[in-house]
Amino acid sequence: MKIVPGQIRTVHDCSEADHQPLIPGLPDEIAEQCLLRLPYPYHSLFRSVSSAWNRTLSNPNFLSSKKTHPYLFIFSSDHRNHHRWLSFDPRHRRWFTLPPPPSPSPPIGFATAADSLSGSLFVLGGLLSDDSATPLRNLLSYSPTTNSWSASLSPMPTPRSFFAAGAVNGKIVSAGGGGVDVYDPAEDRWTTSSAAGNGRWGGLGRYDAAVVKGRMHVTEGWTWPFNSSPRAGVYDAEVDTWREMKVGMREGWTGASVVLEGGRLVVVSECGERRLKVYEEGMDEWVYVEGEGVPEEIGRPYAVGGAERTVYVVAGGLDVGIGRLGCDGKGGWRVEWEVVKGPKVFEGWVPQHCQVLYA
Repeated sequence: MKIVPGQIRTVHDCSEADHQPLIPGLPDEIAEQCLLRLPYPYHSLFRSVSSAWNRTLSNPNFLSSKKTHPYLFIFSSDHRNHHRWLSFDPRHRRWFTLPPPPSPSPPIGFATAADSLSGSLFVLGGLLSDDSATPLRNLLSYSPTTNSWSASLSPMPTPRSFFAAGAVNGKIVSAGGGGVDVYDPAEDRWTTSSAAGNGRWGGLGRYDAAVVKGRMHVTEGWTWPFNSSPRAGVYDAEVDTWREMKVGMREGWTGASVVLEGGRLVVVSECGERRLKVYEEGMDEWVYVEGEGVPEEIGRPYAVGGAERTVYVVAGGLDVGIGRLGCDGKGGWRVEWEVVKGPKVFEGWVPQHCQVLYA
């Protein structure tokens, strides 16, 4: 990635003589590459290094260009009903604890969405306790840029719990359990979809959801005793309509999904050897990825995320299975797994949500 200095740094009313180098002895374009790799939670500390660092790290153009590698953002809990938001840097194997979100912080039934355009994590709805019957309307957002939460956002028009949410073309879509609402982060404004009155999809419960090519796919999944086919629908935000999910996609969607580069939909199969499956839209069928399934060390329950050609499976104790996809030499895909053990301090913690953002 080439960073053009003039696009990053804006100098107001200062001469060349007043210019302070970012790192003495290095050209600024090289120094900027170094700053791009600083861990995002420490930016507030790095700004105090010098006025040049403060100017650069505070510049929105610089921050928007910081797309160096993905972080996993994970919501987890333990047996004492304690809850914690964490982020994991898979490249450097580093964990960070996020600041606690503003109250109320729902422990169950909420949905999450990661919007790459705004670079923010969104947390929507939920229930305050296991025995609570009242869904919430709350909307929170977390910004890696400032390492902070914001609760001063417009609440959802429809209270929701156990529903689907996803980022579609820079907007956050919440669907199921009462229709569809769409949030515009730039305007801090919700609109209620005209498709919300469609009875078949208005009450669709969430098993899994994925945004592929600008459309949100929602499936209830297979449940015991497997005596009826799961309901599943596709919401097209551009034309504000629901349609039936293709039969092959619906019938073969047997696990938690991630969307990798090129809009490729991958499922971590819940059954058998827990192998990965890739959906082939032209054939309307799922094709197994060559290689082993999710490593045995990665037990259930788990949460999944994905970026580029990599699948992340986060399990109890916050062990992380990293599955890297590559070509198998025969026109298909093959996966190689690596397991990163979670720190001992996370023993007993279980993940509930996992989202990926570049930070």
